[in-house]
Amino acid sequence: MSFQLLGSSPGAQPTPPSHATRAHIPPAHAYTHPNPATDLDGCASLKELRQILPGAIKNGLHNDSRLFRAKLVTLFSKFGSLNEAAGVFESAASKSDALYHAMLKGYANHSSLESCFSFFSRMRSDHVTPLVLDYVYLLKACADRSDIRKGRQIHGQLILNGFSSNLFAMTGAVNLYAKCRMVEDAHKLFERMPERDLVAWNAVISGFAQNGMPKRSLELVLKMQRETFHRPDSVTVVSILPACTAIGSLRAGKSIHCYVIRNGLESFVNVSTALVDMYAKCDSLGAARLVFDKMEFRTVVSWNAMIDGYAQSGNSDEALMLFEKMLNEGLKPTNVTVMSALHACAELGNLVFGRRIHEMIDQLKLFSDVLIVNSLISMYSKCKRADIASRLFQTFSRKTLVTWNAMILGLAQNGQVMEAMSLFCKMQLQSIKPDSFTLVSVATALAELSVLRQAKWIHGLAIRTCMDRNKFVITALVDMYAKCGAVHTARKLFDMMDNDREVITWNAIIDGYGTHGFGKEAIELFEEMRKHSTRPNDITFLCIISACSHSGFVEKGKHYFKVMKEEYGLNPLMDHYGAMVDLLGRAGHLDEAWDFIKEMPVKPAVNVFGAMLGACKIHKNVELGEEVADKLFELEPDDGGYYVLLANIYASASLWNKVAKVRILMEKKGIRKTPGCSLVDLRNEVHSFYSGSTTHPQSKQIYAYLETLMERIKAAGYTPNRDSIHDVEDDVHEQLVNTHSEKLAIAFGLLNTSHGTTINIRKNLRVCGDCHTATKFISLVTQREIIVRDMHRFHHFKNGTCSCGDYW
Repeated sequence: MSFQLLGSSPGAQPTPPSHATRAHIPPAHAYTHPNPATDLDGCASLKELRQILPGAIKNGLHNDSRLFRAKLVTLFSKFGSLNEAAGVFESAASKSDALYHAMLKGYANHSSLESCFSFFSRMRSDHVTPLVLDYVYLLKACADRSDIRKGRQIHGQLILNGFSSNLFAMTGAVNLYAKCRMVEDAHKLFERMPERDLVAWNAVISGFAQNGMPKRSLELVLKMQRETFHRPDSVTVVSILPACTAIGSLRAGKSIHCYVIRNGLESFVNVSTALVDMYAKCDSLGAARLVFDKMEFRTVVSWNAMIDGYAQSGNSDEALMLFEKMLNEGLKPTNVTVMSALHACAELGNLVFGRRIHEMIDQLKLFSDVLIVNSLISMYSKCKRADIASRLFQTFSRKTLVTWNAMILGLAQNGQVMEAMSLFCKMQLQSIKPDSFTLVSVATALAELSVLRQAKWIHGLAIRTCMDRNKFVITALVDMYAKCGAVHTARKLFDMMDNDREVITWNAIIDGYGTHGFGKEAIELFEEMRKHSTRPNDITFLCIISACSHSGFVEKGKHYFKVMKEEYGLNPLMDHYGAMVDLLGRAGHLDEAWDFIKEMPVKPAVNVFGAMLGACKIHKNVELGEEVADKLFELEPDDGGYYVLLANIYASASLWNKVAKVRILMEKKGIRKTPGCSLVDLRNEVHSFYSGSTTHPQSKQIYAYLETLMERIKAAGYTPNRDSIHDVEDDVHEQLVNTHSEKLAIAFGLLNTSHGTTINIRKNLRVCGDCHTATKFISLVTQREIIVRDMHRFHHFKNGTCSCGDYW
């Protein structure tokens, strides 16, 4: 007998019958059956039982009343109709012991534990002596409901009644302790058993596998084969394949697959499904698909394993195609299927398919499932529809901590940082205790806000809640500090982790050094990572190539692009191609960058041509810039940023007529230039400045101070840059460039902070050449450090120099 966890069956849950309850076998005329049966043994469903029953009564099977009633109770219980089973039981004037045993089994499998034990007490009061089977039924009921207290009581009664050496009984006890997460107790009991069959071995093997001890589970299988004549069966295989996944051993999984083939176990659908799941989770999707395609019969669980395998490994297109195929074959998706499909939609940003699944959820009446709602919130957030995600969040009444986390992260990912922080505060007001994922979500939001004061606050919260040692929280804090301008603090946290670093942690610090212009440190860290056991992934290489790009290490960047393919077998993604074009183009190797694009094995996307156009702007290459811009206008005809870049290229070459044509074209298309905005944090408030704006309460003081400041830096050698403006008088030109958003933000910061305080600025666009030059002089004359984070990188201005070395 196997003690696998059984799901609850449909139907109302009856109360335990009392002596006063009277029910009868339904009369024959209540059913119709065209071909009356003479035997109940072949009955396969409740509907069939109800059809066969009248014929069985008519043909005299009820003459042996005790046997007939016991068989009816067994069948009604088996098919989950405990009310009808209880009716048959109560209608018996004289109840046999077998009838009691059959009824107890029905309660154990299909009722509450209280009802089950209540009937057992009645059975004892009716002077029916329990059999070992009855105790095993009760043990299984306790195991399925994780009630160790009642389970221990039954175990004690087994021992008192002399069943301590009974193989069947003790196997049930082993199963109880294993399913109640007391696997060491289960193992001790197993070791004391004088006799052990394959079912007993499977119980303890499964117990270790399901309680997070995969190595112990596999060791027991080997021990069983060495010390006994028992050979693993389909139950053993299904138990240990997840153990192979847990330890990440594809080799062990393949060995088990060979055993399955040699012993003819592949015909078991649960075995093949477990193989699909193992291969998928061990990143061997090709093998998983081969096993899946060879299956003659597939359950929904089989489809779920393959679809989820594709979704989790980034093969989202394949996941959705397989999901469609499953629907076409008429299978009804479960909540697991739907969540996997939603994950694939989220990764692809496929809003259309995501909406279809949302409609399907309503049809399947799955909207009460909190996991489904959490997946929907994440999907809509990743598809840039945080508004729909917010409506779902607001209307859903059964929110869990995961729901709050999903919404906070969704808002952060969509740039709605203040909304994310507001929701976090609301969560705390409702006394919902944050977990590590909450802190990761909030840290992600603060990384976008780039406010060091807030970064320190969430770090303090992590320390107070004892989550500052959680590797995922530390990784988020490393990333947050780096994006808030405190890369040295980020490095201190990184160094504190010792050897407990995931690849994402290395990625965060390497990317942090890269965006701050510390390419040398980024390369040193990358080389240190390669010496450790942590294997770089595609994100790692994107970070290190970008770091080389920001620091002008062209040869190093080219080398790492080659290493990625040749040493690690990673195929470049579009972002890697874009980073390479940026690396070459930023360094002035425009022809090489253009040849690189032409030789790409895939069709270049917008980001690749965007990097090329940016390089043309930096190096004032009009001819190539026009060619690249034409490609971009075909791909993204409504993106104003590329029109502005082209106009700036023309302006750098004093081609003012062409500048005017670009602006006229933008007006015709209704495209507007994104206004420059700079943010500065001061006294628990974030102040926003737009170019030329006068809405700030301190505008008069800011402009007056800025005018004096400009005179000071001109005396120190600053000359305004006229590249982007023409046909205006010199004084008007100076007024225009002097009202750029970052200059206003810097002036505000200098006005409202004491000498020696670092000014931190966050800008939504790339720093322009004039502001970059002016800020260097401002840092010189004021003796202040000014940190500016633009859309691409950080600039640390100090004593008249910038950390980028004028290479940005």
